[in-house]
Amino acid sequence: MWSDNQTDKDFLNFASVADTAAELIAKASGQPLSMGVSGGWGVGKSSMLSLISSALEARDGNPYIFVEFNAWLYQGYDDARAALLDVIARKLIEYAEQSKTGLDRAKEFLRRVKWLRVAGIAAGAGLSMATGVPPAGVLGSILAAGKGLLDGQVTEEDAKQVQEAGKAIADESGKLLSSPEDISPPQQIQDLRDHFQNTLEEMKVTLVVFIDDLDRCLPSTSIATLEAIRLFLFLPNTAFIIAADDRMIRQAVRAHFHGTELDDDLVTNYFDKLIQVPLRVPPLGTQDVRAYMMLLYVENSSLADDEKERIRSAVCQQLSESWKGKRVDARFMTETIPDCPGDLRSNLDLADRLAPLMSTAKQIAGNPRLIKRFLNTLSIRMSLACSQGVPVEETALAKVLLFERCADESAYSKLLSNVNESETGRPVFLADWEKKAVSGEELDGLKDLGASWDSDFVRDWLALEPALTDMDLRAILYVSREHMPIITPSDRLSSEAAGIMEALIGLTKRKSAPLSDQVRSLPGKDVSLMMDRLLVRARQENQWGTPNVLFAILTVVDADESHAVKFASFLGQIPVERLKAGIVPAISNYQWAKSVLDRWRDNSSTPGPVKKAINALFKNEKE
Repeated sequence: MWSDNQTDKDFLNFASVADTAAELIAKASGQPLSMGVSGGWGVGKSSMLSLISSALEARDGNPYIFVEFNAWLYQGYDDARAALLDVIARKLIEYAEQSKTGLDRAKEFLRRVKWLRVAGIAAGAGLSMATGVPPAGVLGSILAAGKGLLDGQVTEEDAKQVQEAGKAIADESGKLLSSPEDISPPQQIQDLRDHFQNTLEEMKVTLVVFIDDLDRCLPSTSIATLEAIRLFLFLPNTAFIIAADDRMIRQAVRAHFHGTELDDDLVTNYFDKLIQVPLRVPPLGTQDVRAYMMLLYVENSSLADDEKERIRSAVCQQLSESWKGKRVDARFMTETIPDCPGDLRSNLDLADRLAPLMSTAKQIAGNPRLIKRFLNTLSIRMSLACSQGVPVEETALAKVLLFERCADESAYSKLLSNVNESETGRPVFLADWEKKAVSGEELDGLKDLGASWDSDFVRDWLALEPALTDMDLRAILYVSREHMPIITPSDRLSSEAAGIMEALIGLTKRKSAPLSDQVRSLPGKDVSLMMDRLLVRARQENQWGTPNVLFAILTVVDADESHAVKFASFLGQIPVERLKAGIVPAISNYQWAKSVLDRWRDNSSTPGPVKKAINALFKNEKE
């Protein structure tokens, strides 16, 4: 299993981008810098932050203080501005205590942060008094406790509650409600900025703040966090690295200014004021996806840690030269890992085959997090199969899982329905399509399977090894049943009909009159369902002389002639090239078969022995 959490190991060849970001911060020479690491969900933004942090730690020069802030954690529980200031202040104190430098200034900065926080609460309390909205925090306790004083109905209990709440707020805030200097809040904000800047100068450090998951926040939280950076903290010796999908932040800007006329240029200008240096996480191509999957398998293998690191470095080096035509594939990995364990080799081969589709299928599109989740699902299902003794081939399971994840839902339903309806669990309807796809032939008629099958993904998927046509997929569907139940034909039959169905399938070389009698005793619904299932089985036959399923069908037809028309229609659709002479006498005594035999005789493609048998039959009838 692979964790969704970010990593400081470079599996995606992002090191060059991270080094560039670190270089920009180092060369800022104390000037404030805001950098946006942009990209969609799951592309590796958080991992990029970790790599930038590692790159900075490895550099010589002035030390850095690293602060990690996840605004999403505070949403709904705390004000984003206050939370960010508080986290930074406490980190400065922690560093000052270790370095024995700037401790007094750091503590003063924290005290002023607390004052701003309490002042904000006090403003909220005043608003609550005017609007009747229940206030929050310690001041809210006083107002709630003193409700009786305000409505004129004073009781001894009211007085006691006010006294207790007053003591609580005194313990909580001490002298914070009164500013150390009798000056206005704007002046307090400026003093906070000055103390912050002086603290960093005295410590001789650069503060690097990594802000993650901002695009998961509500617009108000996103904008509040960004504005806190610009208004309070964007000062010399600071760098703010913000990981977010820039599309989400732009939407947050629009929501923040809802009701105003805000065109795209104004949104861009506002965004540019907040983010000086935009960096986009590079998308993964097929080479990158293949390398990423292979490194994930290496990471989960039994190899020693130093060997894993050697392989990772070799893969990233190879990727950095992919523009020269160098490839990361199964061959390269075999050369890189001479004594590769057998199970790892199999996994590397699987990654080699899956990578092209994992990078092009729009439902995955090379997204690292989705790739991990795909591999985790594959691992879970293999574990289920092993624990329950279900024989499952991992490569086939991976191919079916890929179809489940990336194909249209109706296409996946058709695949499952065909497997469920087949007595052998084989999706034989794929036979011609897989054969053509592997040989590189055009699949122009693919839409005959349904509009959802006519796609580039399905074409590529059909060519993917292994071919599923001759494989019993029931075990795979069993361990994949969280999305769709397995309903076999026998599950829909009554218990009596299921027993008769089993006996019919077991017939060889002849019909069975006793079984016909048993079929007559069944409800019409059961007989129709049995006939449908026998025809599904019949479609799997490649040669039509006297296959065993023929005798099972004729046994049902003898019991209920209403199904003869359906069987005659089926026989008329069989490609005549598949006919053998033996079928002619097998059906010759049935009146409904005459028209079928006529069509076969008149078809120029019908094999000679079949025509000869039909002509002999008609000649005997005339005589």
